[in-house]
Amino acid sequence: MTSVLYDAQGPRAKRRNILYTVVFLVALAALVWWVYTSLDEKNQLDWALWKPYLGGGTEAYSTYIWPGLENTLKAAALSMVIALPLGAVLGIARLSDHVWVRVPAAVVVEFFRAIPVLVLMIFGLALFSQYTDVSSDDRPLYAVVTGLVLYNASVLAEIVRAGILSLPKGQSEAAMAIGLRKGQVMRTILLPQAVTAMLPAIVSQLVVIVKDTALGGAVLTFPELLASANTMSGYYGANTIASFTIVAVIYLIINFSLTTFASWLEGRLRQRKKSTGAMLSVDDTAGIPGHAGTGTSA
Repeated sequence: MTSVLYDAQGPRAKRRNILYTVVFLVALAALVWWVYTSLDEKNQLDWALWKPYLGGGTEAYSTYIWPGLENTLKAAALSMVIALPLGAVLGIARLSDHVWVRVPAAVVVEFFRAIPVLVLMIFGLALFSQYTDVSSDDRPLYAVVTGLVLYNASVLAEIVRAGILSLPKGQSEAAMAIGLRKGQVMRTILLPQAVTAMLPAIVSQLVVIVKDTALGGAVLTFPELLASANTMSGYYGANTIASFTIVAVIYLIINFSLTTFASWLEGRLRQRKKSTGAMLSVDDTAGIPGHAGTGTSA
């Protein structure tokens, strides 16, 4: 069957694709086997290294993993709550007809989007240390949230702007033709439609926020999940691979939950926008001025 995007595969192409698939699976199996044997030779698969996490004990989780996970989720949640509305405001401001609004918003977005998030975190730590009364215990959290908010709000602003610009111009023109102001058009017409288009990119950025909290643990001594893995592996006898594997699985669960929820929400939003397809009968149109029982104009 021929598609609009590509021609149907012929017999030779099908055989070639089957061959490529078999070669890939064999190479993947060989890689998995090599990793397994390498770990086994170095005794990294011994039960003693994995027992603290898989043996039914809770000490590793209550002492290291849960506190680190709590700090990770706290920093990520605060950053999301602040960065999402701030990014939306900056993105809409970049579309303003007023130069005094559009230009400063563009400068802010481009400036913070060009700076690495780690630099923003270090700057935030120095700022809170020298010019505020924030305690030394809370400074790493404040610095991590500050860096994540400044960077991700700028990225989200571009996502919002691109999502709104992706809509047909006829949407806003038709709304203005019936007398709606630009603020009303943005709030009631453009943003509700753009949210569905922006949702995958927004969720991807939220996943980035969760992962970037690890930068605070690596540099700012913020006690997040990944930083707890270092302490945990040393306490349990240098079982680094086991510790980081458990932490990696936790990150996978968190990020997979975010993407799954976003897919469900996107489907619900698209479903709500679909028309019911209801048709009016002749009797329904009989009461409309200018129409008789036949539904034609008088």
